[in-house]
Amino acid sequence: MTTPLSADLLDRLTPAMRGVVSGMARSRRPAMETLSPAEARAAYAAGAEVLEVPRAPLARVEDFTIAARDGHPLPARLYAATAGTAPLPTLLYFHGGGFTVGSIGTHDVLCRELARLAGCAVVSLDYRLAPDARFPTAAEDAWDALAWLAADGAGRGLEGTRIAVGGDSAGGTLAAGCAIAARDAGLPLALQLLFYPGVASWQDSDSHRRFTDGPVITAALVQWFFAQALRSDADRADWRFAPLEAEDLSGVAPAWIGLAECDPVVDEGIAYADRLRRDRVPVDLELWPGTTHEFIKMGRVVPEARAAHRLAAAALRAALGTDPAEPDTASTAP
Repeated sequence: MTTPLSADLLDRLTPAMRGVVSGMARSRRPAMETLSPAEARAAYAAGAEVLEVPRAPLARVEDFTIAARDGHPLPARLYAATAGTAPLPTLLYFHGGGFTVGSIGTHDVLCRELARLAGCAVVSLDYRLAPDARFPTAAEDAWDALAWLAADGAGRGLEGTRIAVGGDSAGGTLAAGCAIAARDAGLPLALQLLFYPGVASWQDSDSHRRFTDGPVITAALVQWFFAQALRSDADRADWRFAPLEAEDLSGVAPAWIGLAECDPVVDEGIAYADRLRRDRVPVDLELWPGTTHEFIKMGRVVPEARAAHRLAAAALRAALGTDPAEPDTASTAP
C-alpha cells in the first residue's frame, strides 16, 4: 500500500491534484513495486486513461513496425490530424513507465493531443521493456526508430528533415539520449520535448528526498523500476541512461522541458536545463506548481495538464514550422 502523505505535502498540491492523489490513496491498490512486471504493466494499462481528456478522432492513425538493429519488429503508431499526401514534420515519441511499464496504448490519448494541437505527425514507439530487455535495449530501439524516420520515413509521408523527439519520464530519458546521439551522428533535430525526464545517474537530489513517499511515484517504485532495467550499477554512468553524465551537451537540439513541482525528478530536470544552457543550447523550461509526476495524463481533471499540452504543441509548431491542425476545443473541456 502507498504511504499516507503528510498534510503539509497535500497542502502544496493544487485542489484538483489533491483530489487525484486522495482518490489514489482511497483506492488502496497494491503498490506497483509489490507486483510482478507483467502485473505492473496490466495495472498501469488499466488506469492509463481514467483521467485523460477525451480521445481525439484523427484523420490518420496507422499501426506498423520498425525493424530494430537485431531485426526485432518494434510496434509503432502514426498519428496525423490531416489526410493529405504532403510529407509531414514528425515528433517521434517515447512513452514513460520506468523502462518497465507503458506502451503505445497507455499514451494514445496524449499522442493524439500532440498531433492535433501541433499540426505535425506523431510516431509513438513501443520500445522493448525490462526486465526481458534490459539496458541498453530501450535506448538502442529508440535510436533505431529515429534513424529509420530520418532515412525511410518518407515512405509513410513523414518528412525526414523536420524531426523532433519527445517523451515523458523514462521516455524523456530516451528522447534526451537520442538528441545527444543525433548530434554525434550529424542528424539535425528541431527539438527535444521532455516531460519530467529522468536524467540523473543516482536518485539522491533534494527533490528525491522531499518526495521519497510520493505522491504518485515513490523512491521504492523508482528503485524497483531500475532494478528491472539495469544490468548493474555500472550502467548508471552511461549517458544513454543518465544524460547528465554526458561530458558535453553543446550542439544538441533545442529543448522544451516541462516539469511538475511535487515530483522526485524535478531537481534533475532543472539541473539538465541548466547544463544545456551552460553549453549554449536554447531551453524553454516550464514548471507547474502543485502538480505531480504523470500530471500530463490527467487532463480531464487537472487543468495544468491541458496547459502543458498547449505549450508543448506551441513549441513543436515553432520548431517544426507547422500550424495547428484543429482548434483547441479539448483544452477547455471539463
